[in-house]
Amino acid sequence: MESLEQNYARGGFSQRLPPGRRPALLVVDFVQAYLLEQSPLYGGAACAAARDGAVTLLTAARRARVPVVHTRVEYEPGGRDGGIFFRKVPALACFERGRHPELAAFAPGLEPAPGDIVITKQYASAFFGTGLAPALTALGCDTVLIAGVSTSGCVRATAVDACQHGFIPLVVREAVGDRASAPHEANLFDLQAKYAEVVSLAEAVGYLEGQGH
Repeated sequence: MESLEQNYARGGFSQRLPPGRRPALLVVDFVQAYLLEQSPLYGGAACAAARDGAVTLLTAARRARVPVVHTRVEYEPGGRDGGIFFRKVPALACFERGRHPELAAFAPGLEPAPGDIVITKQYASAFFGTGLAPALTALGCDTVLIAGVSTSGCVRATAVDACQHGFIPLVVREAVGDRASAPHEANLFDLQAKYAEVVSLAEAVGYLEGQGH
C-alpha cells in the first residue's frame, strides 16, 4: 500500500513554484468575528495564533514597502447580495451592514493603514466579484503572500483563484487559521500539492526582507 504522499508524487503533484519579484500581502478576512467567543464564527486558539503570525507578516511587508490588501465581508440587510453562500452559512448574517460592528472590525494589529487596499467581498474568494485581480495587475504584482481565515474556506478559495488569475500564491502556514486542525492541515496539504506554495512564516519574512536588494 502506497502512502498518500507517494500517490501524489507518482501523479506529479507538489511541483515547486518559485516566488516572483513583485509580491503583495493579502490579509483575508482577519476580523474580530473569528477571535471573539460570542461570535458564531469564533475560531478558537488556532485563529488567535494565526493573528499573531499575520501581525508579524504585516510588519515585515510594511518594512519592505510591498502593497498590502485587506479583505472584509459585508452584506446588504437580509443578505440579498449574498446568494447561495449566505443561504448555506447562516452565521454570515453577522456581517450584514451595521448589525454587529464589533465583529466586523479588523483584528487588533491588522487594521488597514493609509495606502493599503481594502476589498469588500460577499463570497469566499477575495477575487470573485471584486476588483482585486486588476488592482494587483496595475501594481505589477506577480506573487501574493496569503494570511487570514479560514484555511479551509476563504483562504483556500483565494489561493486557488490567485493561481487561476496568474499570481503565484504563497500561503503562510503560521499566518492562516481554522477552527479545527483536520481541515486546516488537509487544505494546506492539498494547496501545496495543486495550487500554491505553503511556506513558513520565517521563509515569508525572509522573502520580504529580500525585496529591493
